[in-house]
Amino acid sequence: MPAINSLLTDFLEYLEVEKGRSQKTIENYHHYLIRFLLWAKISNPEQITPELVRKYRIYLNRLADGKGQQLKKITQNYHMIALRNFLKYLSKRDIQSMAAEKIEIGKNPTHEIEFLAGGEVQRLLNCVNSKNLKSLRDRCILELLFSAGLRVSELTSLNRDQINLDRQEFSVRGKGDKIRLVFVSDSAKNFLEKYLDKRIDLDEALFIHFSKKKSQQTTGQESKRLTPRSIQRIVKFYAAKAGLVKDVHPHTLRHSFATDLLSNGADIRSVQVMLGHSSITTTQIYTHVTNEQLKQVHQKFHGRKA
Repeated sequence: MPAINSLLTDFLEYLEVEKGRSQKTIENYHHYLIRFLLWAKISNPEQITPELVRKYRIYLNRLADGKGQQLKKITQNYHMIALRNFLKYLSKRDIQSMAAEKIEIGKNPTHEIEFLAGGEVQRLLNCVNSKNLKSLRDRCILELLFSAGLRVSELTSLNRDQINLDRQEFSVRGKGDKIRLVFVSDSAKNFLEKYLDKRIDLDEALFIHFSKKKSQQTTGQESKRLTPRSIQRIVKFYAAKAGLVKDVHPHTLRHSFATDLLSNGADIRSVQVMLGHSSITTTQIYTHVTNEQLKQVHQKFHGRKA
């Protein structure tokens, strides 16, 4: 029987080639399963037993980082999902181990999502002066995050030739390599046109770093594409400048995009497609927006006498 480390490598290659999983997904599976193997100190899959898994779940539940923060329940579930899928793979290859069905995944706790109301979004956008190339870039970043509901990884991977401003739409490759169509608002189109008109460099990336020395673009061969971390810093900078007390991240604007659509009457199936969610269950975290509207309708119309 192959050693378990060798089987883990085979499993990750299986995810990449046969299942077509993204590199990020494969990295996450590797992280979760390596943590299990380092803890379990086992050499072959037959040593994976229900009792071992039970003890591992206790270990995860008590695990804390350097700051004393414990793993969130959803993160603990990700570890168990990875282990369960690994066991399914072993079964597929007729390798003796614990049955995957014996691992039950706990229910993820519901959580309140952070989003910006319409007035807060406008405050955030308006605090960018948009007078030079760098600030125009920043305004376009905020506009696109809100008007297209992009993930930060989708935003940073955009190239200039992807954006069709005439049709005000373009395609992005999201999680699981799924391609979806997203749309550009009139406001975003306006600022993108100004931004792109001022770009004199040859970098294919839509959003790039600019030289601090000249406040101009670099003309070298190496791409200056912004990273997700850079986008996070930009969003936090303008959120503070706008005086927003909420902890604003790029994903906050994606949440705001979804809640804005729902609160203005969009149906949840359409929002699911625009967000690129594979399951409607994921999109249902945004129904808290309509709950308040339903309450107001109930208060306004229920029990009224003619």
